[in-house]
Amino acid sequence: MSYLFNDTVGFKADVVDAFNRLKVANPFTLFDSQNRYKPNDKWDVFGITGGTYSYSIIESAVNLIVGTTLGSKISRETKRIFPYQPGKSLLVLNTFALNQPKEGLRQRIGYFGLTGGATSGIPYNGVYLQQSGLTLSMVMSSASLNATITVNQADWNGDKFDGTGLSGRNLDVTKGNILWMDFEWLGVGDVRTGFYVDGKPVIAHTFHNDNINTTTYMTTACLPIRYELENLTGQTGSSQLKQICSSVISDGGYQGRSQKQFVSVGTKTSDAVTIGNGTLTPVLSIRLNSNRLDAIVLPTQLDILVTTADNIRWQLLLNATGLTGASWTTHSNGTIDYDTSTTAYTGGQIIQQGLAYQKVESTALGTLEDFNIQLGRSQSGVSDIITLVAAGAAASTAKILASLAWEELL
Repeated sequence: MSYLFNDTVGFKADVVDAFNRLKVANPFTLFDSQNRYKPNDKWDVFGITGGTYSYSIIESAVNLIVGTTLGSKISRETKRIFPYQPGKSLLVLNTFALNQPKEGLRQRIGYFGLTGGATSGIPYNGVYLQQSGLTLSMVMSSASLNATITVNQADWNGDKFDGTGLSGRNLDVTKGNILWMDFEWLGVGDVRTGFYVDGKPVIAHTFHNDNINTTTYMTTACLPIRYELENLTGQTGSSQLKQICSSVISDGGYQGRSQKQFVSVGTKTSDAVTIGNGTLTPVLSIRLNSNRLDAIVLPTQLDILVTTADNIRWQLLLNATGLTGASWTTHSNGTIDYDTSTTAYTGGQIIQQGLAYQKVESTALGTLEDFNIQLGRSQSGVSDIITLVAAGAAASTAKILASLAWEELL
């Protein structure tokens, strides 16, 4: 059927969340992405054997492109992992237009990603729409079950979108469509998938997981969004998948739960760090540990104390390169690596900056509801790095103590 009913009062699917609760609270947006003036920089691109992409400013869209070579592949995946909160329905929306289906071409869109990165060889976790050759499917992939459950369109347990369902919609995947899915994970809950029809969400297929599996149906519901296009057989002619907009929403609000952690440079005046005059000097860096790339870490506070009679300026940089002499140590929480040994750097995007004198300057970087500087990672398993750099304004060198705090979502 196209709509899922509450047996007691008869609410339709478009007014209840994944837990079958009437939607009366404001949704909380965890992530949104559009491409108005350039390809949105919230995404990591991974292309091999000629896989590439182009941008259309007039369409506000990114076109994933593969050529005629066997194995040509391109994927765009969010750098960030999105927090799932047990007991809250997680709603994922993606808009797209697929290439005309043809044998040997595989197209995927959804809420999924490779566990451990693109080169790990460990299975996907997540749920996605798949057009493989001429066959359209909804897929649930699970590292915890070591299984991929593929349900072809003819076997969907909701509206089959072939013109015979209650919606009357005959799905044309080459046209612009809104794919939606919501999760009641808790390790064993349902996943509903479908498409919007005339402004209303219609269920195509529901993956039922309670009382079925002996373990969790997938490792986690904290996952990225991913678009993927691959030439599996070397078919002729180039192919293109159009990526448009995406959003991740926690239905019924969001209340962050976290553990606060710190890393410091110097603990007393005698071991303050010396920074150069005029030239910004690296002081402290953090990154995700390579075994915790699906962790959700939000830097929230920076404290700086100048221990000499100097004015200083500081910057917080995202992904500075050439960190000369870096020596990474794993924090006691196991999620973060930190470095205090770097002597030089190049580049980096400024995400915060300020001035300080002889008092503690405390700067709020974000909150549990602000994911703008969440540590991300690439598909190849490389974490973002955040680096504090500072410089004295006087003729002589200055000395500082510094502490960086972050919240690790549970």
